[in-house]
Amino acid sequence: MARSSSGESSFIWETIKTVFWALIIAGVFRSLFFQPFWIPSGSMKDTLLVGDFLFVNKMSYGYSYASCPNIRIQRIGVDLDARDICFFLDGDNTRVLGSEPERGDVVVFRHPATGEDYIKRVIGLPGDKIQMIDSVLHINGEAVKMEEAGMFVETYEPQGPQGRPPRCFNAPVGLGGECLKERYTETLPNGVSHDVLNVGYSPSADDTGVFEVPEGEYFMMGDNRDNSTDSRFPRSRDGVGFVPYENIIGRADRVVFSSGGRSLLYFWQWRKDRFLEKIS
Repeated sequence: MARSSSGESSFIWETIKTVFWALIIAGVFRSLFFQPFWIPSGSMKDTLLVGDFLFVNKMSYGYSYASCPNIRIQRIGVDLDARDICFFLDGDNTRVLGSEPERGDVVVFRHPATGEDYIKRVIGLPGDKIQMIDSVLHINGEAVKMEEAGMFVETYEPQGPQGRPPRCFNAPVGLGGECLKERYTETLPNGVSHDVLNVGYSPSADDTGVFEVPEGEYFMMGDNRDNSTDSRFPRSRDGVGFVPYENIIGRADRVVFSSGGRSLLYFWQWRKDRFLEKIS
């Protein structure tokens, strides 16, 4: 039996309403509770690998303008910054229902200069003095504890959607060869331990001046110390500088899913051993 034109119109309208409310609910869920994040680069190896997929817990530190997403759809000319959407939460470097991150937390934050989402580890708290001396992290004048943890080994090949090969301690390495990095377990003053990687010596990253962290801001570093754009470099497109409290989006607690391929659809390159792995 043919459907009447009024019945077809009703069906189309109901479909539009269903999709609309689904998008609203998804947007509210993303803005208030958890934000998906796919690791695009190797700056947090070996804690996080290129292709790890996780959800950022936005409830960890409360809410600011950065809790809202950037919405950019180039094909139809949509370019909304988080500040355009959550302008009522912007200002005075404060948060609603806020709590402060702890040293060693892995957090996603809004880059102070570009507005892009970055993921790094909280190393310096407000009032801290941070310095790198001969590749060793110093906090408030004291070197952190470092223990050798063997070599980190991966295949030298293009990684992730960006298709960038890793940097290697044993460079040059041919395509498909073993790419090595020195690995150490670093223990922060509050007892948080995590692995850091070393590729080689870089004067600008491994021997720095003293960074005095201002009130209301944080010092962030990647665990892959020689392959991380972080707070060791001045705020610009090529550096992060200090990160304001309001720019923090949330804490990364657990890897949900991981793929070693150029896409999540490359099921033959899924890393099943990393599913639901706790981030520490």
